[in-house]
Amino acid sequence: MAGKIITIAQQKGGSGKTTLAAHLAVAGILRKPGTSVAILDTDPQGSLGQWYLKRCETLGDENAGLELRTASAWGAKLEARNLAKTHDLVIIDTPPKADWDCRPAMDAADLVVIPILPSPVDLWATAPTVETAAKQKANCLVVLNRAVARARLTGESLEAIKKLQTPVAKAHFGNRVAFAGSMGSGKTVLEIGGAGPARAEVRALADEVLGQVFAA
Repeated sequence: MAGKIITIAQQKGGSGKTTLAAHLAVAGILRKPGTSVAILDTDPQGSLGQWYLKRCETLGDENAGLELRTASAWGAKLEARNLAKTHDLVIIDTPPKADWDCRPAMDAADLVVIPILPSPVDLWATAPTVETAAKQKANCLVVLNRAVARARLTGESLEAIKKLQTPVAKAHFGNRVAFAGSMGSGKTVLEIGGAGPARAEVRALADEVLGQVFAA
């Protein structure tokens, strides 16, 4: 087996990397039954690992198909490639640190997904991440997170993101409390009730990201 590897990277903290990683992982399982997915937490804060432990408490045996591993930032490349031998999809959550900490995870990836919030500060912080990925010759995709529909700032951010000269996902995550609420229970919006718009956003982004990765 030669599974695909997706690295979620962003130098600035608070961009929603862990939420994005968890939702893409679950979407990968639900999108095609029988898909095996591994999540690799390389962030010392361990938020993705905490979410996974809560998920195991909540779902028990129903959490089949999803496996967690942890590694240092420098061990990400080796661990991810080992996991890709036994899993269809590996998703790496990286720390919000200097570029050299993320290079191994980027180097291992079939696709580097870079979440960005619709604000000038986040846009400024994204440029170094894009530059690092370019140095690793990694395929990149910028994803707008916590976007507010019809907000002028969101539209301005999309125009500014295009100047980074890297592909931008057509789909995005909105600024919805359902994302944080589902994560707190060890689930995703795909697995809770009353989150129709958020579920639609996740499915659209998963179709775009996973479709690109598995088509390569």
